[in-house]
Amino acid sequence: MPSFDFTSKVDLQTLDNAINVVSKEITNRFDFKGAHVLIELNKKDFKVNLEADSDMKIEQIVDVLISRSMKQGLAAEVYDLSKTPFVSGKITKKEVPVRNGIKQEDAKKIVKLIKDSGVKVQAAIMDDIIRITGKKIDDLQEVIALSKGWDIGIALQFVNMKS
Repeated sequence: MPSFDFTSKVDLQTLDNAINVVSKEITNRFDFKGAHVLIELNKKDFKVNLEADSDMKIEQIVDVLISRSMKQGLAAEVYDLSKTPFVSGKITKKEVPVRNGIKQEDAKKIVKLIKDSGVKVQAAIMDDIIRITGKKIDDLQEVIALSKGWDIGIALQFVNMKS
C-alpha cells in the first residue's frame, strides 16, 4: 500500500546558519551601531534568545530573523512568536521557541482535516509524525495538495513516500 509521512522537522545546521546570518547582518546595520544586541541559539532546547535595547529593536531583529530564515529554506512557521518581549533592567529580552516535531493536538487537527476532506486514506499518529496510507498514490497526492491550503500554523514536510 502506498504511504507517506507528514513531519515538521527543523534541520539544526540550517537553523544555526540562519541565526549566524542574522547576527552578522544586525551587527553591520547602522541603526544597531553601539547598541546592545544578543542573538543566541540554544541548540539543546531549540530556542532563540534575543536581547536588545528596546522593544522596537527586538521586533526589527525578529523581522530580519524570519526573512533570513526563509532565504535559508526554513518556513516562517518554525518560530513560535506568541511570547511577548519582557524588560529586564535596561534590556528587553525575548525568547523564541523553535517548533520541532508535530505536537499531539496539532496532529489531531491534521487527522481531522484529512478525514473531513473525504479522501479515501487512513491517517495514523506515530509520536511526532503522521503516517498517511491509501490504496492509490493519487489519493496521497490529493492529500498533499489539500494540505498546502491548510492554515494550521506549523511547517509541514512530506517524507518517506513509498508506493
